[in-house]
Order: sequence, then structure tokens, then C-alpha cells
Amino acid sequence: MAWWFVLAVLAAAAAAAEDGSGGGTSFDLGGLSLGSLRLLGDAHLSNGSIRLSSELPVPNSGAGRALYAGPVRFRHAASRRALSFSTFFSFSVSHLNPSSVGGGLAFLLAADDRGLGPAGPFLGLPDGGLFFAVEFDTLMDPQLGDISGNHVGVDLSSVVSAAAADLPVDLKSGDPVYSWVDYDGAALLLRVFVSTAATRPADPAVSLPIDLSRFVNDFMFVGFSAATQASTEAHDIHWWTFSSAGQAAPPPAAPPAPADSASSTVCARNGLCRRGPGVVAGVATGGAFFLAAFAGAVVWATRRRRPGAGVNLAVEMVSSPREYSYRELCAATKGFHAARIIGHGAFGTVYKGVAAETSAALAVKRCTSLGGGAEFYSELTIIAGLRHRNLVRLQGWCMDKGEILLVYDYMPNGSLDQALHGSAAPPLPWRRRRRILAGVAAALAYLHRECEKQVIHRDVKSSNVMLDEGFEARLGDFGLARQADHGRSPDAAAAAGTMGYLAPEYLLTGRATEKSDAFSFGVLVLEVASGRRPIGGAAGSLVEWVWGLQAEGRLAAAADGRLMGEYDEAEMKAGLAVGLLCAHPDPAVRPTMRSAGQMLTGEAAPPVLPLTKPSMSVGSSSHHLLLSLQDSDSDCNALAPLSSSSSSSSRLGDDTITRRE
Repeated sequence: MAWWFVLAVLAAAAAAAEDGSGGGTSFDLGGLSLGSLRLLGDAHLSNGSIRLSSELPVPNSGAGRALYAGPVRFRHAASRRALSFSTFFSFSVSHLNPSSVGGGLAFLLAADDRGLGPAGPFLGLPDGGLFFAVEFDTLMDPQLGDISGNHVGVDLSSVVSAAAADLPVDLKSGDPVYSWVDYDGAALLLRVFVSTAATRPADPAVSLPIDLSRFVNDFMFVGFSAATQASTEAHDIHWWTFSSAGQAAPPPAAPPAPADSASSTVCARNGLCRRGPGVVAGVATGGAFFLAAFAGAVVWATRRRRPGAGVNLAVEMVSSPREYSYRELCAATKGFHAARIIGHGAFGTVYKGVAAETSAALAVKRCTSLGGGAEFYSELTIIAGLRHRNLVRLQGWCMDKGEILLVYDYMPNGSLDQALHGSAAPPLPWRRRRRILAGVAAALAYLHRECEKQVIHRDVKSSNVMLDEGFEARLGDFGLARQADHGRSPDAAAAAGTMGYLAPEYLLTGRATEKSDAFSFGVLVLEVASGRRPIGGAAGSLVEWVWGLQAEGRLAAAADGRLMGEYDEAEMKAGLAVGLLCAHPDPAVRPTMRSAGQMLTGEAAPPVLPLTKPSMSVGSSSHHLLLSLQDSDSDCNALAPLSSSSSSSSRLGDDTITRRE
């Protein structure tokens, strides 16, 4: 039987040679170092995203471009036909001055990595030569044949689109927009999908039969371009994964890079490797997390000092979940293909997989953070010992080839965030929403009071609540979770989590407790009841808006209008009251999660709230803590310094924390 194996190997090798694809090129934004990106013009890094435009508060015309630093093969070496590729990215377009709009951004394949095209309606695209772009235009220019000021278009070596479509998505809303660009080299078909949710829609916005070989060279540079047109428009790339069937170009014959810079090399086995300073072998294929210098040194040095330490550590951490091989998970996710992405969690991308032996669906989380190693250890050690019907179950793990992977039960109904805010999703009935909230409360009650050690989740939000086949809640993503003995809180650290859900005292002190989790749950309750996001929109802060309705005696007016009044008003008021109680400014007033769940289900009387929102009183010692948080590595983007007046405030996003001396 061995000769069958030999023939199979030879056939596979022959097919690969004929296809000319080799190992392909795959990467994602979380796995790229600064040395792996080429930033041109106004492009720069900002709070973990790539900002393609300047941050001038006055209208201006400028252009920026961000490219993957290495050339990527897009055309077969012998046949010259265009090779297949797929990319997924999320972006947002916001305005420093709401009355000043205009410009746009584009996904780009450029012939070189040095040029920058003109600003204004040209989106910084090349002004000559071969290029391919998918543009997201925010200002109509009749001279360029634009169909509207909110469209997606395909540009083939010209800024006049070869195909375009109006979008139901508001590109200028400032909210995340998700896009998938797939090119099938065999079928000669390009498809572009656009959505406000991280789930690819069934129908493409643009489907164009095209032979791209006429518009690309053998090797091109891939990335993004954007421009402003006498405006203060800001363009941000929040997430990006890319994979192609082509073979990455060999490294140029040049002197080694200086020790303080990162360089790109090609890895025939996994498609793309990264080598940073101090890293012995940092492997990052599409979706893999990038080991930064110190993290890589710690992980690899530890494994060198103690042979087999990685395996022994894994055995110590996990007893019941099984260990998967890298080969199994790579096959299950089709090589971690971008089309298999179903979401993004703390420190990782989540892919849908199918087990070869059982055909069962899996959810495979691939760590992609600078702190991925530590977060992997945290998530694995915490969730491996947890058993509750409202928690996502960990099936297994893999730590191989420089990658760390966690395998969970697949949730066919996606996340609560998608169910609430997805454009194609029908509104969840109130009865189902109420049951989901009760399930999350039960999960948190278990974590806080019923485990061997207390677990503080630190990232309770709608996108971390998964829905199983029966729409039962399953709380997941423990990448930020912390564990402590009962009666003791985890040590203070830089605040982490998602803006809009974070408790004010947690932002001030960095100390997470079950009360800070309760605040996040309260915001979640208000989000589920109202159908509104925690921050953004005309209402600003959701918590403040609901308190305003409470002050007017119109609490029930916060109910989601899409429910069309199909709910019990007493239940709705009780749910909103529980949300406000959990999000109370005073942590001592917030209920336990067991009590919150009982009030939601009617097992206990609903809370009685004051007519107006109580003030938050913060001790004077918190002044210096607040100032120190301005420089901490947290999700707080801007904290204004406190003044010396008797009443002062610092604004964080749309939530205001008031301090009284």
C-alpha cells in the first residue's frame, strides 16, 4: 500500500507545480510588525489600527497608503494567468468635523511600494501603470462617473470604476464596515461583499467576470489607499487578513536589516514567517499571532531551558480537553482561509472548522496579539476547568509551529451582537432576549461565586455572548479574564475591555471585581432591551440616555422599536431597571449576578430606582490614579486631565466620570 502513498504525494506535488501556487501568501494585521508595513503619505498607526489620513481638525486634501512590505505573486510564472486571492478587512470612516466630508479609501494592488497617487477624488490611487483597487467612495464626482457618494467600485488601472454599486451601508457613519474581496483565478470571477456585521452576506455587492492578468504584474504590493477632499475625514483599517494562491517573492539580495528593525522572510511551510529582534523562530501564517521580541524570547527561551517544558506545561494546564494537531486544525479550517472567519475575539481571530473524522463543526480561535502567549495561557487555564451550561465549552487546544490555537463548540446562531445589530437579522423577540440575559447572568453568577476560584471576565459584551442552536446564551472569550481566590480581587492592572461597557471605578483604579463585571452586564441588559449600542449614535451614551428617560418617567420608551410593542411592559420596565441598577455609579449598590438573574426572570421583585442618576463619589487619592491611566496600555484612548476645581470631569468616549472633592 505504500506505493499508493508515494503516488499520492507525487500527484500532489505535480498539481502544486502546475498551479504555480506553492505555499501561497497569508497574513493578518494582528501578526504584522511595524517593519512588515510600508506607510506612505499621511498613513500612520493609531490605537492598534492603521489610519490612512491625517488628524488635522481643519479641512485638508491629503493621501495615505499602507502596504504589506513584501511583494506578493499574483500571476503564474509560466502561464501568466492571474492567481486566486481572498481578503477580509474592517474599516471605518469618521469625521473630525461632521460638516466636512469627502474622499474615501480603497483596497489596492499596486505595482510598486514607493509611489503615492493624488489626493481628493483619486483616493491616492496610482496615476498611471497597472493597478487593481476596490474603492469605497464617500463623495460623488460626476467627472469620474461616480454613481453616488456612498458606493463601492472596482478600478482596473483607472480611477473610473469598471463596475460599481450603491451601498445600503452608510460608509460615513463612523461604525465598522466589513468587506470581503475574493478573486477566483479559475472562474475569472471577482466578488466584493460589504456588510455592517462580521458575517459575510449571501449576495455580493459587486460580481464582475474579469481576467485580472491584464491588470497585474507577476508581483504586486497589497494594501490600502485613502484620500481626503478638502475635508477632515478619517479612514481607519481595524482588521485585515489576506491569503493568495501565489508564492511569495524571494527576499531581495540586500544586507541584513539593522537589529532595531523587522524584516520579512518567506516560509515555504506556512506561507509567511516573521522574524523580529530577539525572536528565534516567530512563525505567523494567516491569522497567527505575532510574537513580539520580548514575548518570543520568553516563550522560546523557556522551552530551550527545559526540554519538553511546553508539553509538560500543557498537561498541567489541561486535563480534560484534548490536544489537536496543527495539521488537523489547518485542514478543518481550509488552511485558515479568510472565508472561514466568523469573528474576532480578544487577542485572536475565530474560524469555522469542520472535523475530518466526525464532520462536526468547530470554532477555532487563533491567537494574534502581541501578548498572545500570556493571554493564551490565561484563557486556557481558566476555561479548561469551567463547566456550566451557559459557557462556551472548550473542546481542545494546540500549541505547535509557533502558533497557539483554542478549539470551542461551534455556535450556529453566531453572537448576540450579530443577532441584535446585524442588518439582515430579524429582530429577536423579547421573550428570547429575556432568556438570553438570564443565561448570561447565570454564567456570571457561576464565575463569581460558584467556581473553585473566582473568575472576573472583564469583557462582558454582546459580541462575547454566543447563541447555540436553541438561542441559549453561551458566554465566551476569556482572553481578558482574571482568576483570584474568593474574597480577593485580582491585582490592579491597566484597564482593558471594550469602551462603553467599562465601569467608571475600574477605569480609575484598574482593579477588576465582580462589581465591574456587573456594570458591564448592566450595559448589556440595556443594549438588549433597547437594541442600541452602548456608545455612538444621536443618543451618545446608552446608560445616560436611559437614565434620562427614567428622569422623565418614560423608562419603557427605551424599548427597541423593532419589537413593535410585542412585549409585556412590566417585564420590559423590570429589565431596564435591572440594567440601570447593575450600571449604578456606586459599585456597592450593584446587585450580585444571582440577584440580577432572579429579578430578570421574575423570581424576585424588580428594583426601585431613584428618579435621577445618582452621582459618583471618588476619593481624592484617585486623582493620581486617573492621571496615571492616561499613559497606560488600555483601551482608554483619551483621558482629559482633571482641573483643580471642586467639581471636574474627564471624558472617555461618550461616558463622563464626575469627581467631587
